[in-house]
Amino acid sequence: MTTNSILDKVLDGARLSASDGLALLQSRDLASIGRAANSVAERLHPENYRTYNIDRNINYTNVCTAVCDFCAFYRGPKSSEGYVLAREELLRKIEETIAVGGNQILLQGGLHPEYKLAWYEELLRDIKNRFPQVNVHGFSPPELHHFTKVSRLPIEEVLTRLRDAGLGSIPGGGAEILVDRVRGAITRGKVMTDDWLNVMRVWHQMGGVSTATMMFGHVETLAERIEHLERLRQLQDETGGFTAFIGWTFQPDNTDMADVPPAGSFEYLKTQAVARLYLDNFPNIQSSWVTQGLRIGQLGMLFGANDMGSLMLEENVVAEAGTVHFLSLADIRGAIEELGFTPRQRNVRYELVGEDAERFAVEANQRRGQGESMLQISS
Repeated sequence: MTTNSILDKVLDGARLSASDGLALLQSRDLASIGRAANSVAERLHPENYRTYNIDRNINYTNVCTAVCDFCAFYRGPKSSEGYVLAREELLRKIEETIAVGGNQILLQGGLHPEYKLAWYEELLRDIKNRFPQVNVHGFSPPELHHFTKVSRLPIEEVLTRLRDAGLGSIPGGGAEILVDRVRGAITRGKVMTDDWLNVMRVWHQMGGVSTATMMFGHVETLAERIEHLERLRQLQDETGGFTAFIGWTFQPDNTDMADVPPAGSFEYLKTQAVARLYLDNFPNIQSSWVTQGLRIGQLGMLFGANDMGSLMLEENVVAEAGTVHFLSLADIRGAIEELGFTPRQRNVRYELVGEDAERFAVEANQRRGQGESMLQISS
């Protein structure tokens, strides 16, 4: 089938096959694919607004037993550069986030070899006792699977105990490409595809929600990108628990894969657009300004995305790989407004926050000063 016939098919409401998706990724007709993805996004989101979130990525430790060639952030258990955040410092970071209108923290770390499940339960209880209003979007599937090994407990018990301690939702980190050939080539000691998906399956069956991600542009083939999307789509058909999909390009600097040519904005926009067309059961697609910068992140909103992602008051993992884009809240809201939409703040379930809360966040960030990052605030 030609690119146009495939796009006509999906615009008529038909589900794309794997061969359809692969043909679109192989196509060079970025404009047509982008227009189709934008049409689907507008059909799913006819409202006159586009959304964003305010949260902070708190990496509670960088100590990790896994060895990932693509990661510049982790440190081995014996490294002198390994850390575990002091509890009061972590709580202070949350307090700073609330002060600028944040309603969530993204809590992730390495696979620490020493801490049992009770340590993480205590961490969550400390957070929720101090800040009951904050959603903890925490512990990616590799971490959660790791907890089952360290504590010798089934994933059902791990997730139940963490939920009861205050875990609100699960981020889609650590997915990379959900194909075992790829995972085996770029990482050792980390969860493989079926177990990653099963963590999400069990969480969804418990009534929880999560996001899904894809890091692309390294050793995977185009067919393997589609296989990744297919596995996500199948699980979403089964559970309906994914709230959004976020894709980003591999950032090679300072990693053991520094010789891999970085994927550019053309490949990013095309892959995001194909994801919007392929993931017909995903309600939301986030643009990735964190890896692409403001203008390509904004353009992503015309290539299938309906959400600008998070203000992300702190980000460490991508920054360690040499990619540093910091946007102010005014930048994000302005980018949405330039596209003719009203910017609206949301929570993890894509529910809009109240107008008073949104106004507070805008005013608080204005006081911080345009362009000022939380890293500067905290220094």
